[in-house]
Amino acid sequence: MWLVTTIGFFSIVQKAWDREADTLTVRARALGDLEGFKQSYCPTLGEIVEDADADYRFRAQAPRAAVVAAVGRLAAGIDYQNFKSAVAKRQGPERAHVYGAVWEDLLAIQRESRS
Repeated sequence: MWLVTTIGFFSIVQKAWDREADTLTVRARALGDLEGFKQSYCPTLGEIVEDADADYRFRAQAPRAAVVAAVGRLAAGIDYQNFKSAVAKRQGPERAHVYGAVWEDLLAIQRESRS
């Protein structure tokens, strides 16, 4: 699952090592994104590991229930009418520009959709 939020961009997956422990791996491309997620939404997120050669440079595991609750808190805290404007205000114009490019790329789905 990709989460593009006003606090950061995350990829949440269940790696092979997560299955037995019922954990999820939360990955990010920016350390600050993952630190903010841990501090404000998922305090049980484990140690953040950095791997400069990985697709997502930063990652950490947390119990599945904790990640689910954290994502719910993110949704419950939505207080803006326009996502891209909120990103610009909270993360700066550079991040808003990156997210805007993603928005533009995903617009192709709507243009190609028949219904």
